[in-house]
Amino acid sequence: MKRSYADLPLHRGKAPKWLFDRMVKLAREISLSIIYIFGEEEFLNRISDPFWFQAFGCVLGFDWHSSGVTTTVTGALKEGLKDEEKNIGIFFAGGKGKRAINTPNDIESWIENGIIDFNLGESLKRYSRLTAKVDTVGLQDGFSIYHHFFIYSKNGIWAVIEQGMNEKMKLARRYHWFSKELKSFVSDPHKGIASEIKINPLNLVDSKIGKTRSDILLVSKEIKNEEALKVLDDRKLKMNFHHPIFNEDYDEKRLNNLMSKIKDYKPKNFEELILTEGFGEKSMRALALISNLIFGSELSFKDPVTFSFAHGGKDGYPYPVDKKTYDKSIEILKYAVEKAKIKDLDKLKILNTLSNF
Repeated sequence: MKRSYADLPLHRGKAPKWLFDRMVKLAREISLSIIYIFGEEEFLNRISDPFWFQAFGCVLGFDWHSSGVTTTVTGALKEGLKDEEKNIGIFFAGGKGKRAINTPNDIESWIENGIIDFNLGESLKRYSRLTAKVDTVGLQDGFSIYHHFFIYSKNGIWAVIEQGMNEKMKLARRYHWFSKELKSFVSDPHKGIASEIKINPLNLVDSKIGKTRSDILLVSKEIKNEEALKVLDDRKLKMNFHHPIFNEDYDEKRLNNLMSKIKDYKPKNFEELILTEGFGEKSMRALALISNLIFGSELSFKDPVTFSFAHGGKDGYPYPVDKKTYDKSIEILKYAVEKAKIKDLDKLKILNTLSNF
C-alpha cells in the first residue's frame, strides 16, 4: 500500500441526498459484514485506521480529498447502523458541532436503558472527554476540534475519530484513536493523524518528554502562584514576551485563580491535570513555559502526523490509482458481503456496485 500526503481542504455544504442515501446503505452492509465475519474488535480496529478510513470513504463514493469525508462517512455509519447497535454490540456517539458536545448524553442513554454497564459507561465518558482534551490542550497544532465521533462496544473497546479545522489555512486535520493500541493517553496516544502539512506545534504528548509532563504537574501543584507568575513577569522584562509556545499575553488573574483551583483539586497525574475544569490551551502554554524556565524542561515541537490515503486519485493526485491495491480491497469487500447475513437482493446490488469501481 502506497502512503503519501494529500490535501484535506475545508469544503462547505453537505453531500447530496442521492449520494448520502446510498452511502448509508453501503456503509451499513460493509460494516455488518466485517462485524459478522471478523468481529466487533476488528471493525473498530479498521475504522480507527486513518488509511483504511480514507479508503472506506472512497469506496462509498465521497470526494477523496475533501475534509467532508470525515463527517459524511461517520454520519453514514451512525445513520446506517442506528437500528443495529443492540444486535451488534457496537454503539455510536457524538458527531459534528453540537452532536460532539452531546457525546456523554449519547452514552448515558444506553446506560439508562441497561444496555451498557454503569461503571463502563462512566469510564467511556471519561475517555471521550480525555481524547478531546488531549487533541486541544496536549497537542496544540492550530486546528480547532469541531468533530468528535466516539465508537465503543459493550466489551469496553473503543475508537475515536476527531477532526479539527484551521480556517486561515482552509485545511482540516483528522485524529484517530484506538483503545487496544493505546498505552498512554498522554504519550504518543494516536493511532494516526491525517494532514497535508506538518507544522511546529506545542506537543506535550510526545513520548520523549515524560519528565516535562511531570514538571508541569509539579508546577501546578507545588510551586506557589506568586513565584510562578514572577517567572513570567521576569521573562517579559528580559525579552519579547511572545514565545513560540506563548502566542497571547496571559491573563494573570485568571491564571492565578486556575492554579489555586488546581492545587485544591490535587491532580494525581497529567491526565487529571488536563481534565481540570477550565484548563485550556493558554493555561497549558503558561505552565509549560514556567516549567521550561524553572526546570529547563524540554519542550517538543514535533508534529505526529501520518497520512491516510489508500488508492490514489482518478485525476492522478496525490498519485495515480493503485489498481492492484484497489482490486484487493474490492476482493475483500466482496468476500465480506458474500458471507454476511444480508438479503440476496441487497447482496446483488452491493456486489454490482463494487464491481463498478
